[in-house]
Amino acid sequence: MENKKYGFGVDIGGTTIKMGLFLEDGSLLEKWEIPTDKTNEGANILSDIAKVIEDKIVEHDIQKENVIGVGMGIPGPVKADGTVNRCVNLGWGVFNAATELEGKIGLPVKVGNDANVAALGEMWQGGGKGYEDVVVVTLGTGVGGGIIIGGQMVSGAMGAGGEIGHMTMNREEIENCGCGKSGCLEQYASATGVVRLAKRRLKQNDDPSELRSLNEITSKDVFDFAKQNDEVALQVVDKVADYLGLALANITCVVNPQVIVIGGGVSKAGSILTETVEKHFRENAFHACRTTEFKLAKLGNDAGIYGGMKLVMPV
Repeated sequence: MENKKYGFGVDIGGTTIKMGLFLEDGSLLEKWEIPTDKTNEGANILSDIAKVIEDKIVEHDIQKENVIGVGMGIPGPVKADGTVNRCVNLGWGVFNAATELEGKIGLPVKVGNDANVAALGEMWQGGGKGYEDVVVVTLGTGVGGGIIIGGQMVSGAMGAGGEIGHMTMNREEIENCGCGKSGCLEQYASATGVVRLAKRRLKQNDDPSELRSLNEITSKDVFDFAKQNDEVALQVVDKVADYLGLALANITCVVNPQVIVIGGGVSKAGSILTETVEKHFRENAFHACRTTEFKLAKLGNDAGIYGGMKLVMPV
């Protein structure tokens, strides 16, 4: 037992902190979550994490020298040295989260933006397994992304590498994105974006659609009716896929990945989404990038803890 090496993956969310104890080979031994304490501008969050990890080390009778470290995803921009560049939904300002947690726990700590860390997890043990050059796009309430090149996260100078949800896709857009800009990819390819496009389409004319019978439309409704060949729903799905396919085609011109992995709640629509996105991608991609493969993400909500573990593994 003593020869085994362990590590911890941590994924800090606005409501809960997901955590996992791993063996060095990527086996997940145990996972759990604790509430995110956002009181006092998030001052207790790192102490809470340190305490739980200390408790788990004791509970599993692990020698501290056999723990290779703690890897952590944070919902905000994070520089390569571990400096958090303001994290609004935790209340954090600018400080080095890696050195602060190291001081509390006496173990090596590495941190990254949560979407980038989740992308690392998908590359290591998920939809991108077997590849080193991977773009991961997560379609949920927003649009997140992570870029992995040569097996390494692309964090960027200010920690904003992989923020593909905020590429400008439509300069004519009059509504604002949550980021303050207008016309971001997130306004069209997120769950809320799908609903926005559906409502706009229904207002254009009186074409019949099952969507009109609903009080509240969800993105799942749009995809479900499209699968039943509802013409308006199909048009909305095509519009969403057109925006996303174009964005991904542009990204591949810059980083030329082997594979694009699509995850997040919207990806549960399955082939109707991925096949339509692929069609628009191939129409728009540079010829040398046209053969980029598409895969669905596999790790779901565990991607972040897997990525955290991968962060602290020896290269």
